[in-house]
Amino acid sequence: MTGPAAGARRTAAAALGLALAAALAGCGGGGGGDDRPELSVSGAYMPQPPTPDMAAGYVTVTNKGGAADRLTSVTTPLAAEVTMHTTTGTRMKRVASLKVPADGELRLATGGDHLMLTNLTHKPKVGDKVSFTLHFASSDPIEIKVPVEPTTYRPKD
Repeated sequence: MTGPAAGARRTAAAALGLALAAALAGCGGGGGGDDRPELSVSGAYMPQPPTPDMAAGYVTVTNKGGAADRLTSVTTPLAAEVTMHTTTGTRMKRVASLKVPADGELRLATGGDHLMLTNLTHKPKVGDKVSFTLHFASSDPIEIKVPVEPTTYRPKD
């Protein structure tokens, strides 16, 4: 077939092919269905520090997205510095960032990876809520209020 009808069919077929290709590209193959992180934060707490100048912080960052991210820093008006640490056995090591895996979670917990707050502006009391801002390599910062719990507090799983 030649003429305008054949040209219209070719154009329609090309448009359909492009639409199908775009739809398939949008489906993705990852479990999260997206190639970017989708972060949320839960379970944050800070045990009341036994000393007035140093504290620890714990939080879980969940990523439901199809791409990993990294926690690169944490800031709070309570401390001049917040550092991140990994713990292997009895060995603690300061790190520049912590991985938040795709379709996974970063869990900061007692006896494991954690935040250290140093040079505190004051010693927080049980019941206080401390503002934290979590900064990531590719996601927007997340602001949270972290409750201060008794020194011996252990969350229920």
